[in-house]
Amino acid sequence: MLTPGLYRGLTTAATPAILLALHLRRRRGKEDPARAGERRGVAGRARPPGPLIWMHAASVGEATSALSLIERLRTERPQVGVLVTTGTTTSAELMARRLPHGAFHQYVPVDRSAWVERFLDHWRPDLALWIESELWPNLIHATRARGVPMALLNARLSERSLAGWRRFPGLIRPTLAAFDIRLAQSPADADRLRALGAPDIGYVGNLKFAARPLPIDPVARAALATAIGGRPRWLAANTHDGEEEIALAAHAAQSAPDLLTMIAPRHPGRGDAIEALARSRGFTLARRSRGEPPDASTRVYLADTLGEMGLVYSLSRQTLIAGSFVAVGGHNPLEAAHFDTAILLGPDRRNNAAAAAALIEADAAIEIADPQALAQTLSVLRAEPTRRDRLARNAHAVVAQHEGVLDAVLARLAPLLDRLRP
Repeated sequence: MLTPGLYRGLTTAATPAILLALHLRRRRGKEDPARAGERRGVAGRARPPGPLIWMHAASVGEATSALSLIERLRTERPQVGVLVTTGTTTSAELMARRLPHGAFHQYVPVDRSAWVERFLDHWRPDLALWIESELWPNLIHATRARGVPMALLNARLSERSLAGWRRFPGLIRPTLAAFDIRLAQSPADADRLRALGAPDIGYVGNLKFAARPLPIDPVARAALATAIGGRPRWLAANTHDGEEEIALAAHAAQSAPDLLTMIAPRHPGRGDAIEALARSRGFTLARRSRGEPPDASTRVYLADTLGEMGLVYSLSRQTLIAGSFVAVGGHNPLEAAHFDTAILLGPDRRNNAAAAAALIEADAAIEIADPQALAQTLSVLRAEPTRRDRLARNAHAVVAQHEGVLDAVLARLAPLLDRLRP
């Protein structure tokens, strides 16, 4: 049976393989060479004085959902610093733009015991908050061994992950038990975590509902809105490889000669490949990363920049939340719910199942069963603006109904937060 001790030994023995994997990730642009030491627990900056909350969020989605919590912590407890760790370059760039004063980012160390201990030796966190679903056993147990209080917030566990973890009960049970507080993202997630043996799972709501609207540069918005004018337009948001093809096919299937399709890839570094695909299909294209505004001849506007999702959401009449037509699990639809756009959801929504279900139940989003249905739905909503407007209004209402989630989470954390002293 795999136990925390055996897992620790296996990850130590796997050091050559881990180093090779990191090297290959750097070659593919998935690691930051300038900050490679952080992945081995080597700190990239000095520890600030005073109490320090360490918050771990796997990638962009989890980190974004935690921003409102970070802002409240810094506002209400300004004497406490916040260290945020993630594992992707995209999330690191986003955090650099959006973290409030007194909060800062580092890459999470790879879950090898020596690197974990080096990380903890330097940062000496006073409280650790883990967001959503990424559980690194060495890091969790080493933190617990130092007596650091820990909370698992907005915990998410898909059916697939449940099946995977069930093969290792000797590892997952003590890992989940190491947390002082466990709050699930939904009642269904709570049930799945209980099935793995997690004690005392609570539910007070989904932190993603508490996220503030994504920021928009008003000057940039005014310029792009002028360039687009009154043309019909829609957005494929946070696309992955394979979904741009679907978006282009949906555009081609519609009888709207002045239609503008906006594509915002999840990873902007894929811009060249997406441009090549669009041009090979005969589309004229403008790229935001090159400062090219769309003109009357532009059919595809490629929003291949970081930190500007709020901008394109705000100018979209209809938005497909991507990651849902490939085996990714779908991205957070609540980001779009803050804007005046009708939300369309593909079939794979497992990573944001609770948020998607809330929107669908409130007639605030439309389910798209397959790529063929996408073009038809876009056409219907363009022909029925009142239907489109109702979807957008209902989405706003869904977000407003959950405004108390952040207060509820902070109330549960209060016993741990109150122990922090300058």
